[in-house]
Amino acid sequence: MNFHKAGPRAAQQTDTRGPGTGAGTAFLFALATIVSVLALAATYYFFVRTTTGQFIDESALVQADTIRGPAGRASTEFLDWLPVTSLVIAAVVVLFVTIVRRRWTAAGIAVAACVVANLATQLLKEWFPDRPYRGVQTLELNSLPSGHTTLAASAAAAVFLMVSPRWRPLVGFLGGTFAVASGVSTLINQWHRPADVMAAFLVVAAIMLPAGWLVLRTGKGWNAWDGYGGHWASSRLWVRLSGIAVVASAAVAAYALREVILGMELTDSTSSYFWAGTAMIAGTGYFAMLAAVWLFSWAARRRG
Repeated sequence: MNFHKAGPRAAQQTDTRGPGTGAGTAFLFALATIVSVLALAATYYFFVRTTTGQFIDESALVQADTIRGPAGRASTEFLDWLPVTSLVIAAVVVLFVTIVRRRWTAAGIAVAACVVANLATQLLKEWFPDRPYRGVQTLELNSLPSGHTTLAASAAAAVFLMVSPRWRPLVGFLGGTFAVASGVSTLINQWHRPADVMAAFLVVAAIMLPAGWLVLRTGKGWNAWDGYGGHWASSRLWVRLSGIAVVASAAVAAYALREVILGMELTDSTSSYFWAGTAMIAGTGYFAMLAAVWLFSWAARRRG
């Protein structure tokens, strides 16, 4: 009889391998959440409570006026449509995946986390004290975190949570690009300083990471994939593009802020602080999505 052969073969066909949602995965998600919260606190302290941070942040905001024109008009239209665009994109994807794939629990978690992230941003705006005077001419009202950026980033994160693992590398890159474009647009239009945007990314990360772990834990069946390269959307190309964006952003920021890094006397340059702020926004946004793609890909179970 073939009874003894059929059992192992069947097990091999249905088995999935990978860390899944065990203690190791829970620890990494908890650690990433704590790091996001600490990074948010550090961002607030440096850019709001210190003279150097205020100077960099405010200089980037002021210098944004020098590059306005066609870019300013385009970004203004983009920001005007941003709330509707973010909600429509998230609603269409979440509803489609929920109805077609019947991921009701994941949809509830993703939508709830999206709402909580936006509420948290509004509460932090009220709770954080006004900007203290540190010798830098600036509006004293607190504008951190950016509400527009939180909306865009949380919508992108909700879609990221809902799609299957093989789509997450692509969705992560596109969602990160959408969120970064939203944040840079608020800087170009002088709605927000760079730190406001970076803080928004960190708020979304701190809320969406625990939600993502719940999605993985409650959706073990569909959170399985064939690894990188098993599908065109899971190609390492999307990861590499995000990595290139992070490295390029770090290089631009380091060059633009060389006076600060080398401890030289701060000067009022024409546009270097604007480009530094833009690079910091891009670097933070792409790094957050790159880390999310790695973490969720590592946690998703591999098909045997």
